[in-house]
Amino acid sequence: MKRCTILLASLLLLLTSTVQAQAEDSTPKDSTHLVYRLPIFSNINSTSWVHTQRGFAEARELQAKAIIIHLNTYGGEVLFADSIRTKILNSEIPVYVFIDNNAASAGALISIAAKKIYMRPGANIGAATVVNQGGEQMPDKYQSYMRSTIRATAEAHGHDTLIAGNDTILQWRRDPRIAEAMVDDRVSIPGIIDSAKVLTFTTLEAMEHGYCDGIANNIEEVKAQIGMSDARIVSFRPTVFDGIKGFLTSPILRGILILLIIGGIYFELQSPGIGFPILAALIAAVLYFAPLYLDGLAANWEILLFIIGIALIALEIFVIPGFGVAGISGIVMAVTGLTLSLLSNVVFDFSGVGDGEFMEALLIVLGGLTGGIVLTIYLSHKLVGAESGIFSRLALQTSQDNDKGYIGVDSQPRTLVGQTGSAATVLRPSGKVRINDEVYDARAMEGYIEKGDEIKVLSYSSGQLNVRKIK
Repeated sequence: MKRCTILLASLLLLLTSTVQAQAEDSTPKDSTHLVYRLPIFSNINSTSWVHTQRGFAEARELQAKAIIIHLNTYGGEVLFADSIRTKILNSEIPVYVFIDNNAASAGALISIAAKKIYMRPGANIGAATVVNQGGEQMPDKYQSYMRSTIRATAEAHGHDTLIAGNDTILQWRRDPRIAEAMVDDRVSIPGIIDSAKVLTFTTLEAMEHGYCDGIANNIEEVKAQIGMSDARIVSFRPTVFDGIKGFLTSPILRGILILLIIGGIYFELQSPGIGFPILAALIAAVLYFAPLYLDGLAANWEILLFIIGIALIALEIFVIPGFGVAGISGIVMAVTGLTLSLLSNVVFDFSGVGDGEFMEALLIVLGGLTGGIVLTIYLSHKLVGAESGIFSRLALQTSQDNDKGYIGVDSQPRTLVGQTGSAATVLRPSGKVRINDEVYDARAMEGYIEKGDEIKVLSYSSGQLNVRKIK
């Protein structure tokens, strides 16, 4: 009996240990001490922004206690740098930056947004002047926006209030004037930077003036300095889809896609039945809206608005001759659909959309439309109209000159002028008409004429009758 009791107690003890072990295994290891590492080792662009969005989402799902942005960049596009800056400032998870050699231009803006900045010995931070693709300094209105943005980012970290006798001194944790000097060469700070020079700090200089909170050689040392030396590191791993999505969301590519949409529709109207131009337009439309739809920016009704706009434009061209309400409404709806798809609005609630974002989206769409119209008109002559054009065989280029023996003969009786008949085919604007049971080549002088409509012959020229619809 005693042996049975001992055996039963042993079994209960073993069962309890097994349950506890299973419970421990079901709990994520080091779930309370996890650091998420987000590497940015290239120019700041749409792909960097896609990586940042997914990285922050993964960090939140993993319940990370800190995010370390491992940064080494010479700069990039201000639009996406500002988006990443805002993401950092609004993050519920503390964000730290480890500058591995370079944090220039857009990289400086991102670094200043972080809770703390750590730098490798010999690293640099600064030189945030806005430049164009050729490296030339942009006009002052761009610099003014960047000055304000980087100054506000430094101010977001607050200040300490010091009382010295009867004086109250505000000591910024990150001096906004120093941040501004990284953009504007006119800012002079005694003992730090003279005028006519853009400020760039080395690691030691940044430490001295509050723009570096510690020197580290690697992520492990950064972890130790933020008090999480035992934490497990999970690094962001980009996917092929992230790269494709980043490429498709580039403002330049969006403008090109809009150009292809407009150009495809234009060429299809110029040469109906080819099929290739409208197919290119449809593919461009899918590539334009797909990444925006997956991001939650392009809602169903915004895409539908664009489709209705295109349908109204087609209705104006093919059904309603002239240019009136349908055409204007179609253009407005198409532009609105393309623009709203780029914004994070909820229906018509734009509270989360800044004026800069709206103007950026509108300029991308209008720029693409304008470029599309100009380029398609130019290419329609170069590719189709010219004899040496790539697609010149799609259009008749042969001319019958008099010096080669070709003589134009009026084969139609001029007595048909003034007579009436009906359209034997659709005239858009050329087609055939039936007069006194005879079929003749004809051209509509006003708009399009549907098959069966009554017509009247106005004149005769170039081997065909010029007619108009009898209203």
